[in-house]
Amino acid sequence: MSVKILMVCLGNICRSPLAEGILASKLPKDKFLVDSAGTGNWHVGKQPDSRSIATAKKNGLDISFQKGKHFTPQHFEEFDYIYVMDGSNFDDVLFLAKTEEHKKKVSRILDELFPGDNVDVPDPYYGLQNGFDMVYEMLDEATDLLAKKLIEKHS
Repeated sequence: MSVKILMVCLGNICRSPLAEGILASKLPKDKFLVDSAGTGNWHVGKQPDSRSIATAKKNGLDISFQKGKHFTPQHFEEFDYIYVMDGSNFDDVLFLAKTEEHKKKVSRILDELFPGDNVDVPDPYYGLQNGFDMVYEMLDEATDLLAKKLIEKHS
C-alpha cells in the first residue's frame, strides 16, 4: 500500500504542482503517491501555469500532464500527509478538518527547512519567471529533507 502525500496551494497551478513534481521525482513510485490540490476551485481541470511548467522542464521534470484539483474534506481520508505552501492555505485546510487526526496530517512544507518559523512559499502568480525559479529552489531544498524523512519512516 502506498504512502499518499498531498501538496496544497491556493489555485493548484503554480506552487503545489511544482511541489508534487519535485517530491515525486525523489520518492520510489512503488511506495509513494504524490498529488496536489488547491484551496480555491478556479483552475479545476486546467494545466499548471505555463511558467511552472517551464521551470519544471528547465529542471528536468514534466508537470504538464497534471490537472488542477480542488481540496475537499475527503482528502483527509485519502492522504497520509498534507503539505501546504503558506499560512492562508494552512488556515483554509485546517478549517475543513473534522478531527484532531485530520489536523495532525497538515504541515507547512517549509517547516522542513525552518521548523516552527511559519515561513511561507511565496505565490509567484503575479510575478515574473524568476519568481517561479525561486519557488522551485525553495521546494527543491525542502523536499530533499522531506523525501529523506519519508523514506526513513516508511522503509
